[in-house]
Amino acid sequence: MERTTLLILGASGRLGRMLQLAWRQAAPAGLRCVWQDRHAGGPDRIVWDPLGGAAVTSVLPRADAVLNLLGVTAGDPAALALNTPLALAGVEAARALGARRCLVASSAAVYGPAEAAAEGRAASPATAYGQAKAAMEAALRGAPWVTLLRIGNVAGADALLGGARPGSGPVLLDRFADGAGPVRSYIGPRDLAHVLAALAMAADLPDTLNISAPGAVAMVDLLTAARLDWRWRPAPPDAVQRVTLDTARLQRHVPLPARAADPAEIVRQWQATRRPA
Repeated sequence: MERTTLLILGASGRLGRMLQLAWRQAAPAGLRCVWQDRHAGGPDRIVWDPLGGAAVTSVLPRADAVLNLLGVTAGDPAALALNTPLALAGVEAARALGARRCLVASSAAVYGPAEAAAEGRAASPATAYGQAKAAMEAALRGAPWVTLLRIGNVAGADALLGGARPGSGPVLLDRFADGAGPVRSYIGPRDLAHVLAALAMAADLPDTLNISAPGAVAMVDLLTAARLDWRWRPAPPDAVQRVTLDTARLQRHVPLPARAADPAEIVRQWQATRRPA
């Protein structure tokens, strides 16, 4: 069976590292992964600087699809503005390599504090990061072979589980007037890897997809399942209790079972991708 060659830009980022481990543990059938890094080469790994001027075809002859995970998540406005040229570099790389699909990692942050946000909802980012991603999306509009992935919380790449550090004290969780904590859209690393592999091999995709497990997850349930030390704190006035995604469109392309939103399953996947297989 002929395999789909997928070039993943951003091997050294947090999501890139998680995907490498997830696919090492359960390699997706029909997919050959080639990882891009700016410094370290090796088998199925290329060294290429997307903003360095060299053509990607000098290190890779072709690819069927490109997954662009390159991006800046924090910093001043100038740093965050790099999200747009990094995304454009990925699209140009896909064009040069003859790829039929370019998947570009965006963020649910483009919606702002919304509940059940669907892909047709207008962008209304509330943070500088969300604004930078919205600007990036606007620069990529119109290419029929580009799909923007508005990714929700990925367990281990998030501020809750990913931000927990041994010896740093208990995790503080906002408690709202009803006595409950925040609710968010989440996906486990292995389910994310499954979704991205399926999308890379898909024949036809829309221009935008929300990426998350179906349903929503209470953060307190994640902390409990992970057996992390945590404490309540009063939610500040500007805190938002529910921020969730509508995943009906994704479910039509890559159906995920209801257990994908189970806190114990999400934590299991997170723990499995924190250590070697």
